[in-house]
Amino acid sequence: MQFYKRKDGEEQPYWPAGPFKVRLPFVHYRWETAEMFQALIMFVVSLGMIPLLEKYLGLPYDVALAYVTVCGIGFMLPALLGVPYVPGWITPGIPVVLLFLGDYEPGPEAIQALFALQFLVFVIFLVLGITRLGSTLVRIIPNSMKGGIIIGAGIAALIGEIDTGGRLANTPISLVIGSLVCLYLMFSVSFRSLTDRVPLARKIVNYGMVPGMLIAIFIGIAVGEYSMPDIRFGITQPAFSEMWNYLPFHLGFPDAKVFMLAIPTAVIAYIIAFGDIIVGQSLMQRADELRPDEKIENNIDRVHLVTALRNALHAFFAPYPGLAGPIWTAVAATMAERYKYGRHAMESIYSGGGTFWITGFLALFMLPLVTFFQPVLPIALSLTLVLTGYICLMVGFEQLNNNTERGIAGTMGVVLAVYGAGWGLAAGAVLYILVERTHILKFTSAKPEQDDTATPTE
Repeated sequence: MQFYKRKDGEEQPYWPAGPFKVRLPFVHYRWETAEMFQALIMFVVSLGMIPLLEKYLGLPYDVALAYVTVCGIGFMLPALLGVPYVPGWITPGIPVVLLFLGDYEPGPEAIQALFALQFLVFVIFLVLGITRLGSTLVRIIPNSMKGGIIIGAGIAALIGEIDTGGRLANTPISLVIGSLVCLYLMFSVSFRSLTDRVPLARKIVNYGMVPGMLIAIFIGIAVGEYSMPDIRFGITQPAFSEMWNYLPFHLGFPDAKVFMLAIPTAVIAYIIAFGDIIVGQSLMQRADELRPDEKIENNIDRVHLVTALRNALHAFFAPYPGLAGPIWTAVAATMAERYKYGRHAMESIYSGGGTFWITGFLALFMLPLVTFFQPVLPIALSLTLVLTGYICLMVGFEQLNNNTERGIAGTMGVVLAVYGAGWGLAAGAVLYILVERTHILKFTSAKPEQDDTATPTE
């Protein structure tokens, strides 16, 4: 139940606050039980950032947990401020960010470099949100280079898991089985047809990664790839007082050179994030059409501003390898799927997203849950990156129109994944100018060539 009720066909009630629309649980929307239970499991993906914070920034576990708590605060902002998306990281950009951080020693040097990167991402979102130039920036980037960025992020994500010394080598059974289960449940044509006939299959698919993740965790423990959890009871104690020693205020801020070196990665992160915004726009448009009882306002400028606020929060108080992205696609898609079943299933798109991340934030303080998942944190992040790699390759190649674009995008993607964002962007720009542009003064591609991959029988 909630204090304010929505009339059919109207927008969910809110308090106006400048460019934002404030909505609170039990005041403007009801609490959703299904999203609460889903979040009590899926919050483990948030904890999956801890191994990266320990490895690349040199943080102790308790300080890394404090960083994750700051991230949890940011996750609650979109539903609070009027954005209908379920927020997440810029997940496809994580491998690119890690390539950037690989040039810096874990500790103060890496923390300063990550601050520079995340501050630039904040500035990009803020400026483009205020000026409304976001769509213009992405429109002038050639299609082949956009595809190359997405493909490169996908390759980097997969390489990080399957390369020598990666998590596949250390935990092959749980990672392979978990990945196959997730891919089958989320992308299989045969399982999709099963959901039309079997109600249980439809319920399973609504939980996205959860079934595959739970199977991977229990198999990993059963075969000895992960240790049994030491479950403790009580409340977690993130090291907030110690966290100050690992922030730019104490360590010092980076010089101009570090900011310059971070620019290519920041641009790539924004382009990937803008692609996520387009995905979210499509999901919300479809949900709005299926539910005439609620008018969903999807303001792209507000999405930019809220994402900017989250990146600023991180930059100064918890520099984060995942950055702050506009949408967690897997959860947003499964939530939109349940939303379409009517008001009795989910009262509002904001009640779903709001309940999910408020619960996820509270779960960070539930010591039994945190200690249960602590030994298996790497599998949560690994499954996220494997699925990200698969989706990036699928989406990246899908948006390319001809063999010229495919060749440029594929080559750029490999260079980006192996040598980093700067070399990847340079390779893509050179190939675009030499191979794709038909005139030195034109800034748009010629009419796409006829795809010559069809067989004579088609």
